[in-house]
Amino acid sequence: MRRFVPLWLLVAGSVVVLDQATKLLADAWLDYLQPVALLPVLNLTLSYNPGAAFSLLGDAGGWQRWLFTGFALVVSVALVIWLRRLPPWDRWQTWGLALILGGAVGNVIDRIAYGHVIDFIHVYWRDWHYPIFNVADSAITVGVVLILIHAFFLDDRKQP
Repeated sequence: MRRFVPLWLLVAGSVVVLDQATKLLADAWLDYLQPVALLPVLNLTLSYNPGAAFSLLGDAGGWQRWLFTGFALVVSVALVIWLRRLPPWDRWQTWGLALILGGAVGNVIDRIAYGHVIDFIHVYWRDWHYPIFNVADSAITVGVVLILIHAFFLDDRKQP
């Protein structure tokens, strides 16, 4: 009997592969904190983040690495359970959760392997600079947006 791989697993796995590949390239090709201009509002700037989002607890001394790793692993297991229980027609939630799962796993790999997350996408406008981020962070953000769209606009639309 043939078994199929669920689409959500392919999406999450693709995010992990793309995230890790781009981080390895950024780490190999970019100099730490030396921006490379791509557009007037976008640089590639290699940065290491030992904290959580926006460098939360980044200077906490190292224990936060394991706290954030453990938290992300627990969330990842919960997401897998949630994804396995979703009906096949619930695509918005499926895609959103799969993107979040892939992003979480991508950043966990960094924390375990390096003790920090590799970031390299730097968006700015004049003197305003958004915190440097990566593909995993982008996937998590898009996934959350899809979940919110589903929750606020599509949840009443039940499909057989």
